[in-house]
Amino acid sequence: MPYRLPDRPDLERLRKQAKQLRRRADIGDPEAVALLTRYDPGSGPVTLARAQRVLARAYGFAGWSRLRQHFATLAEWGREPAATADSDDPVDAFLRAACLTYTGHYEPARAPALLRGDPGLAEATAATMAVCGAAAALAELLRRDSAAVNRLTGPHRWPPLLYLCYGRLDLGDPVATLRVLLDAGADPNAGFLWGRLPSPFTALTGVLGGGERDEPVHPKAEVLATMLLDAGADPNDNQGFYNRQFRPDDSHLLPLLSHGAGQPRPSPWRERLGSAYPSPAEMVGEHLRTAAAAGFTERVRVLLAYGVDPNTQGYHPILGDQTAYEVAVRHGQAAAAALLADAGGRSARLDDVDLLLAAALGGDGAAVDGLRSHGPALVGRRPEAVRLAGELHDVGAIQRLLELGFGVDDTGPDGRTALHEAAWRGDEAACSWLLAHGADQTRRDRDFSATPADWAAHAGHAELAERLRVPN
Repeated sequence: MPYRLPDRPDLERLRKQAKQLRRRADIGDPEAVALLTRYDPGSGPVTLARAQRVLARAYGFAGWSRLRQHFATLAEWGREPAATADSDDPVDAFLRAACLTYTGHYEPARAPALLRGDPGLAEATAATMAVCGAAAALAELLRRDSAAVNRLTGPHRWPPLLYLCYGRLDLGDPVATLRVLLDAGADPNAGFLWGRLPSPFTALTGVLGGGERDEPVHPKAEVLATMLLDAGADPNDNQGFYNRQFRPDDSHLLPLLSHGAGQPRPSPWRERLGSAYPSPAEMVGEHLRTAAAAGFTERVRVLLAYGVDPNTQGYHPILGDQTAYEVAVRHGQAAAAALLADAGGRSARLDDVDLLLAAALGGDGAAVDGLRSHGPALVGRRPEAVRLAGELHDVGAIQRLLELGFGVDDTGPDGRTALHEAAWRGDEAACSWLLAHGADQTRRDRDFSATPADWAAHAGHAELAERLRVPN
């Protein structure tokens, strides 16, 4: 399995890694020799060029030049769309306030207040016309300046289409405004790489909304999404699928699936990103896995009806190589597991302990009795079970696990606890219960070195975050 580039990779650091690989290979380091044997077999000298080629292939690229091209793509399309900036003029400040940035929390009152103070902002530029739904004014501007339709502009260096799609003002006529832009030649696959991550935030991503902070969907999301798809937007929108995985609202699914999501098709973003971008089958497969984990049974049903494989393994490392069926079982989602089994979901990797523990998570008291005989070995077998209960079930599930010998702060390799998960959800009652049962509010996860209070703050639960914070 190829290595994974870090979220914000550094080409200079990779150059140093290649030099280190060359030196280690020269002295016969077993790991270095194994890399050479796997990715560039042969007995020739280990030159720097060869070491670079091996490293690039280990990261999933054909060679060093393709890896460098990937970095050039990240630089060209990468954006850091901050929600505010001290250097903004009034137009830029308004555009930042009017749009989702996925950087800070969206504050819906900011942009209308700026517009009330200066109504002229609505028709100041092509971008402000787009975000305000000023279709007639925008059509006139594009008649005079046709190149403005795809010109990068405003504080985020976006074309006007993206300001419309990421805007949330619900002013004017966004449907007519989108028609003006598309008729004038706007690129329906316009987008950017947020933070230089290789998952494009497209126009389609923008109208669909959602995400880790549950950003609002566009008020006309389904109509706008269908228009973009009819105009040629790629329905295999990885970030769109990711952002909509957190809530059971399935209004995004039919437009995407009916336009061919999950099926191979030409994609400008795949051409730019190559193997760094998941395949269409992996995208819908991952959406099925996350739906199985969350117990979103209607989503599972729809995806299966469109032919998504119940034994798909997706692509995201959080769920590892588990199939959608295995995910549903191990997360205690009995209804989703039944749907997947009826569609052909099978696994030779699940045993009686997995099945009993899943039943216990789902509230089956008899399953708890059946697990008691496994004793301490059970905790070592599924150390993340309490965290899963905190993420997906109620305090009753956590209580059942504690009765079996699990600890309230037990966690898996990522270091997240049940309290982290309850804080993320903003579940004050669950947080109170966990604290009363000894949960440690100073524990930090391994990915972000963040406490439960930090998780609550990141998710927008400011009052809960303050309650969970431990004074210095």
